[in-house]
Parts: sequence; structure tokens; C-alpha cells
Amino acid sequence: MKSIESILRGIGQVMFQNNIYSGALFLVGIFYNSWLLGLAALLGTIISTGAAHLLKYSKEDIQNGLYGFNGTLTGIAVFCFFEVNVISIAAWIIGSVLSTIIMQLVKKFIPPFTAPFVFSTWIIIYSLILVFNLSLLPSTVNIENSFDVVKSLSNNFGQVMFQENVITGLFFLVGILVNNRLMAAYALYAAVLSTLIGWLLSEPIHSINAGIMGYNGILCALALTGRKWKDFIWITVAVFLSILVNIKMAEVGLITLTAPFVFVTWLVWGLKQVKPINKRELSI
Repeated sequence: MKSIESILRGIGQVMFQNNIYSGALFLVGIFYNSWLLGLAALLGTIISTGAAHLLKYSKEDIQNGLYGFNGTLTGIAVFCFFEVNVISIAAWIIGSVLSTIIMQLVKKFIPPFTAPFVFSTWIIIYSLILVFNLSLLPSTVNIENSFDVVKSLSNNFGQVMFQENVITGLFFLVGILVNNRLMAAYALYAAVLSTLIGWLLSEPIHSINAGIMGYNGILCALALTGRKWKDFIWITVAVFLSILVNIKMAEVGLITLTAPFVFVTWLVWGLKQVKPINKRELSI
């Protein structure tokens, strides 16, 4: 039973929800959109969590799902970008294990967030392209000229785990809500703000409707949630910066994943560690 709980908590931790019901709702949402990606998410979580057990990492961290969520994302990402074959399956397994090892290394120095997923998936994706000469799956962009508020807001949530499906996005929002209402409120605020900023920056309507502008902002909001007004300000700034970073990374041809969220939240985290200068100290 504890193993099942750690797996569900691992899936929930993709959006910082240490809650088995959140994890279950997230998983149901993924399966609703794609049985393949649902299976990849589940098995990726199991592999990364199992690797943590074998490497004898902290039992408490394993139980809380902290070694599972990067495997969840890595598992989904591999089969979002590549066809299912022997090479991609091997890469998926290696990537899930690698995310656990990177997690252990990074968390010694800085809050890891989804950095282990980003780094391990970049290694896997570019290795498959450059070394094994595999081709990325063709993009299925639907050119749209009309802005759809409901689709955009829901897909902002769905794209946190590569899901472009309105119902899936709603499952994700409810998954956050059952565990933490304040986080859900901030996540919804980030989804609205991201959509508005994307529109003001004249980003393509299809990108806004698909949720490409908002998922990093939602993760920023979830990571920085707090009850003070300054938390609201930090979140607002982080959402705006995450969109700019996302746009610039895409312009140079990088696969962004959740890197904009990671880099911006690291920046905010670092700024928050800086202690204000004491005027009395200056006068001495």
C-alpha cells in the first residue's frame, strides 16, 4: 500500500501536491487524453521511484514522492517527442533513472523543482536526435484565429504534463484544489495572467489556446505560493518572466520543457535569500 501511495504522491508532486488523491486525479486526467502517455507517466514514476529505492536514497523523500515526479514528466516527454520503438523505450527507462540521480545531486545545492526532468530529458532528446538519428514526431499545430478563454485556461494546466485537452486540464485543477485551495487560486490566477500576457505580446492565437504560454507560469505560482502580499508580487513577476524566457528559448530553437519555470523560480528564490541592508549597520 505504501508503494502505491508513494507512486501517487510522486505524480502529485509534479504540481507540488503531496497528496494521493491529487496524484490519482492527475493520472486519470492524463489517461483521459492518452492511454499511451498515461502509461508512460505511471511507469516513469515507478521506474524513478524504484531507482531511488535501489540507490538507498531517503525513505521519507521516496514516500513523499520526491523521486517520482521527474520520472513522471520524463516518461511522458519521451513519447510526446518520439515514436514508440526499442530505442525510445530504452531512452525512457534511462531518462527516468537519470532524473532520480540528478535529483539527488541538485537538491544538495538548490531547490531542484523540475530541473532533474529538464536536464535528463534534454540529454535523452538530443542524444536520440544527434546520436541515434531519430526524428521528432511531427507537430500537430491547429491554426486558430479565434481566442478561446476556456480552452486556453484549461490547456495551461494540461500542458504542465504535455496534455492539450480541456477535460484533462480541469482534472489537473481539481487535483490541486482537493489538496490546497490557496495553491489552486494562485494557479488559476497564473493561468489567467499568462493568457493575458501572451495576448498582449501578440503571441500566436493557437499557442495561447494550446496552453503553451501558461504552464510555466502555473508552476511558478505553485512553487512560490504564500499568504503575504509580497508572495503575490513575486508570483506576478515570475509569471511574466517565465513567458519571456519561454518565448526567447523557443526563438533560438530550444525545446523549452519546464526550463523557464525552473530558471525563473531559481532567480526569485535567490533574490528572496538576499537579506535587506540594515540602515543602522550602514551608519556604523
